[in-house]
Amino acid sequence: MPVKYHTIEPVAESIAESAIESAVEPKVAVDLSAAVDLSSAKDLSSAVDLSSAADLPAGVERHPFEPFLPAGAKVLMLGSFPPQRKRWCMEFYYPNWLNDFWRICGIIFFGDSGHFVIPGKKCFDIQKIKGFCSEKGVALFDTATEVRRLNDNASDKFLEVVTPTDIPALLAQVPECRAVVTTGQKATDVLLAACCTAGQGASRAPADFGDPAASGKSFAGAGAAAGIAAPPVGGCVPAVIAGRAVDFWRMPSTSRAYPLPLDRKADAYRHLFTALGLL
Repeated sequence: MPVKYHTIEPVAESIAESAIESAVEPKVAVDLSAAVDLSSAKDLSSAVDLSSAADLPAGVERHPFEPFLPAGAKVLMLGSFPPQRKRWCMEFYYPNWLNDFWRICGIIFFGDSGHFVIPGKKCFDIQKIKGFCSEKGVALFDTATEVRRLNDNASDKFLEVVTPTDIPALLAQVPECRAVVTTGQKATDVLLAACCTAGQGASRAPADFGDPAASGKSFAGAGAAAGIAAPPVGGCVPAVIAGRAVDFWRMPSTSRAYPLPLDRKADAYRHLFTALGLL
């Protein structure tokens, strides 16, 4: 069945992320409860502190969402941090209309880049997304719970991590999870620096999806001191987090600032989900 690609605003992929996101019409958040699923997690307080922001230092933002931890989750996907609220088209993970994460999932699982789009609106369907993630066993959160934006935009380049997420506490609440996936360089660096150590087992080379950075060469990044090198983009290495052996996958960013066409990003994520047995 041919894949359906829906027309979206053309954006030059070489532009800076801040310029890309300025094209998004600000949205007014209405119902945050629609973005949060607390039914499947018994005690989120041990994983992340989402209490009032009144006690935060000036310029520091606290994560707006609870972790999404469906029962039986097999994979934990970690981004860096949500964009500013004015960039949201919905109140859930990957909320920016110009971020292609949910389009990529639509392509891979349903052959339709618009599968998770509400017809006639520049908005993703939260309930459809949550149902999909629960069915497939996909948990979602980010690698930082408190950040400071140094350039007043969503670019990871100008994102200072004030408080990294307690990843071991998150994993403790998804006991069947055996894969941790970072969806960008910032998330990869934070995870490596925070809690990853080298594991035993075979690494997986990335799929050939046309990204020069995914040449099969891993690099010694923030995790080198812990004895682990980051996986190549689109590939994975064995790792240990809080005593649990996991496959650590590093995926290309789904932001349009990352210079790779949508279909090639979809190829990379298809390789991931196939390897995890979700396809």
